[in-house]
Amino acid sequence: MTDTTLTTSAAAPTDPQALASATAHAMWQRDRTAQALAMRIEQIAPGHATLSMPVRSDMVNGHHICHGGMIFTLADTAFAYACNSYNQTTVASACHVDFIAPAKEGEVLHAEATERSASGRTGVYDVTVRTAEGKLIALFRGKSHRIGGEVIGGPDHG
Repeated sequence: MTDTTLTTSAAAPTDPQALASATAHAMWQRDRTAQALAMRIEQIAPGHATLSMPVRSDMVNGHHICHGGMIFTLADTAFAYACNSYNQTTVASACHVDFIAPAKEGEVLHAEATERSASGRTGVYDVTVRTAEGKLIALFRGKSHRIGGEVIGGPDHG
């Protein structure tokens, strides 16, 4: 995300795409884990997020492949950005991941999160993790729960 003019104290936009972008920006400012892992926000839309992460040497395990926890963290982060894109504070209530193939040091992973269902305070999101070349690495399904409050403009965050 390249727009650095937004702040967490700004009023929330009313346009759905602008709201999703502003919410992602506000979350990114506080997301020390994603920053430490060199993640990048590639795309944000209402109910949708794509993030990328390079597999660094400090992310590989004893088999010299990307640690599953790193892949999970990327998928979980994309899930978080997708389910919070409506500016309603939302957390994970459950998730499941299937590791399909190993990722290697030097590869760039892309996690695409898509909303499948949202009703009341709950939602279901699917995340696909692939290499930049398109090789399927993992499939993740997350269930979300809205806990109240807003990401931007709320008394606790803005």
